[in-house]
Amino acid sequence: MTSNETRHRRRGLFRPLTVLASVALALSACGAPASAPPGQGGTGAAGGGDGSKVIIGVGGQTLLTYLPTTLAQELGYYEEEGVNVELQDLQGGSKALTAMIGGSTHVTSGYYEHTIQMQAKNQPIKAFVDMGRSSGLALLVAPKNEGQIKSIADLKGKNVGVTSPGSSTDMFVKFLLVESGMQQTDAAVSAIGAGSSAVAAMEQNQVDAAVMLEPDISVLTKRIGHDPVILEDVRTEEGLKEVFDTDAWPSASLYAKTDWLEQNKDTAGKLAKAIKRTLEFIDSHSGEEIAAEMPEKFAGGDKELYAKVIEDLKKTLSKDGSFTENGVEAVLKTQRVANPEVGDKDIKLEDTYTNEFVE
Repeated sequence: MTSNETRHRRRGLFRPLTVLASVALALSACGAPASAPPGQGGTGAAGGGDGSKVIIGVGGQTLLTYLPTTLAQELGYYEEEGVNVELQDLQGGSKALTAMIGGSTHVTSGYYEHTIQMQAKNQPIKAFVDMGRSSGLALLVAPKNEGQIKSIADLKGKNVGVTSPGSSTDMFVKFLLVESGMQQTDAAVSAIGAGSSAVAAMEQNQVDAAVMLEPDISVLTKRIGHDPVILEDVRTEEGLKEVFDTDAWPSASLYAKTDWLEQNKDTAGKLAKAIKRTLEFIDSHSGEEIAAEMPEKFAGGDKELYAKVIEDLKKTLSKDGSFTENGVEAVLKTQRVANPEVGDKDIKLEDTYTNEFVE
């Protein structure tokens, strides 16, 4: 199969969603919710116990991959489980990770692969509930380059937008470049964030291509008036198998420093239970019912279409919050390709995740 044939076939994987959502979905008008400065509220190193506040840094709160984190709060599940949670939108997984490592937050709602990256740096963190079975990523071509960029090879010398350097979107670009026989430096990356900033960067051709997630992809589709050219798409099980050779990809998760987990097992258990209950709610309710529970601003004034996007993306979420062995192994495999800091280092996967809090 040629690269063009592969691209067009993958592009068709999510066509029903883009057509559906392109009618309208003005999320870009409101953008991501404002976040409190990291460290606001005075977090302690052992915070989270005895009813104290647990601050969770979210790697882009409007992104649907992190929907369970916000929905759990909207449903009151954190409170019902007896934990006081504050969510901070930190506009990218690497920023959320940095905030936690620096002590500004206790827990991160970010991608599982960060636990592997940090073990390679001898900084133990562990994921304790999995929210996503797919990374939810797609690599799109900016409107100005449609017809010029037709394959990963065409990205050489181009500028690719990612949420932030070091985030999962960045790792995705690097993996694709290497898998295509290129150097990781053959394409530059620029931070475009998520939400309105990401959509604007693509619509205004500030970058040549970008790795995006929903609902940003659907917002961009509506803004440019046609389906964008998609080079790679791992929002579906078929796409995961083609790109990563797996049917499971632990992505959005809750993770924390390993010592924090050891010191706050009761709190971690309550957080995990709240997220597990949320995943069960998502699985048993319609997109419309879920959208009705989310913050009004997330719908951009059109809850009906927001609900339809959620309905389509439900299939990418975990149903029970547990990690699978083949999934974490697939993430490690691609990290070895995409991330020189991981490379061939001895990684103990059993130290990067646990299912004890969701079982």
